[in-house]
Amino acid sequence: MKNILVATDFSPEAHHAFEVAVQLAQHTGGQLTLLHVLEDADGAGGAFSTVGGPVSGHSIDQIFTLKLLETTKRRMHALQAEATQLAPGVPVQDVVEVARVGEGILAAIERCEADLVVVGARGHGATEHFFVSSTTERLIRLAPCPVLTVKHPELAFKVQQIVFPSDFAEDATEALAGLRRVLATFPDATLHLLHIAGGASDHVAQQQMQDFAQQHQLAHVVVAEVAANHTSAGIEEYTRRVAADVVIIPTHVRSGLSHFLSTSIAETVATHAFPPVLTYHFAS
Repeated sequence: MKNILVATDFSPEAHHAFEVAVQLAQHTGGQLTLLHVLEDADGAGGAFSTVGGPVSGHSIDQIFTLKLLETTKRRMHALQAEATQLAPGVPVQDVVEVARVGEGILAAIERCEADLVVVGARGHGATEHFFVSSTTERLIRLAPCPVLTVKHPELAFKVQQIVFPSDFAEDATEALAGLRRVLATFPDATLHLLHIAGGASDHVAQQQMQDFAQQHQLAHVVVAEVAANHTSAGIEEYTRRVAADVVIIPTHVRSGLSHFLSTSIAETVATHAFPPVLTYHFAS
């Protein structure tokens, strides 16, 4: 998590994501790329640095777009200055993509070779900003790197409580590599292995969680089970109960496997749960 891309539309939610991204870059000794996507109505496309002209693609020759770019320059430079104050020494660069928002973010992830993309999100029904649920959900489905979704202020982002929900079936082991990367970044955090039961307590599931922790030598582990009609609701309930700092939800690149690892559940939790939610893909 050293090459961090944070996408911003300058909304409050995007600023929350920016603050978390700056703190993560400082914690990991990484670097930060600020990204803003100007909606492309004509399909021109391209990427620009706010210190000069186009990085690639076609030049912008429309007056309206030029004025938007000038405004964006000022805003991006202000964020760079703020990042310097928050985390002196963290390298920060900025990029402006001219594209559809979703496509622009995905293109920037590839171009910057990002290890992590951080975005702000509002819940369903929001229409004011770019990064409403549909854009976030699309990134969760398509981004080649982990996506961290932030919805609320995190002025002191200290990861002490990590929630990892799963059904702990065989494919959960395949998702372990992504979890280990997070645990290596926050080695002293408590890891909550969470199972959502549809009805009565499932003693088999509890034993599976214990075996999972022992088999993979996971430290600082708490096993927990919540009864809920919907998996996403159970995850949200538990994260509130333990004041989770981050929820980790892996999703399989192929559908039809464990219901716990479906992108639809990840998307719902990412846009509804209070703490930041980290999603990533894995393949078996």
